[in-house]
Amino acid sequence: MMHFEVVEWIDFAPDNWQKAMQKHFGRGSKRCLETIAGWQKVANAAAVDASYQPPAETVRAVKEAFATSGFAARPQETGGLIDLLFDSFSHAALAGIRSAAMSIRQMLYRAEPYQIDIQLEAQPEGNRIVVTGQFLDVSQPEGVGREVQVTVSDGRGSVVKTMTNQFGEFRGEVENSGDLELSFLGLSGKPIVILLRPALG
Repeated sequence: MMHFEVVEWIDFAPDNWQKAMQKHFGRGSKRCLETIAGWQKVANAAAVDASYQPPAETVRAVKEAFATSGFAARPQETGGLIDLLFDSFSHAALAGIRSAAMSIRQMLYRAEPYQIDIQLEAQPEGNRIVVTGQFLDVSQPEGVGREVQVTVSDGRGSVVKTMTNQFGEFRGEVENSGDLELSFLGLSGKPIVILLRPALG
């Protein structure tokens, strides 16, 4: 007995094929009946899903939860442009370690007057991420970004405030939520925010 291919059952469309397929059904091909039944379920599910509208009460509850979670947009005037000069995640890993989980990320940003070197590292124990970095002040002859107040946040309420030392270095540790925000004041006195989403892939 001749059987139709799956791709032919998906369409179930051309008139000459429909007649042949209907005739094939009459012969009782169990395999073909199961195939077409499966595809009809998919078509029915897609039709139902396309017309589905969640209850207004559910939509309202979700919107309220989103607004109080801290993910709602926070309009904020920032203090200048941020340029990403280097990101280790945008380069292919060396041969032999490509399949290994990436637990360290290195980045270099430019935000006037600073050049910021940032390293993210996942802690092997616990769900924490260590953020270390160094500020270079390109407007100063010595080039060190001393006493810059830096705020590190996981974007979900875990916030660490730190300050750069005499070498422009800082360190902070927050929950590894997958997101990360690093902020500091620019020359204008307005905050500069670097968003790292996802932080470690």
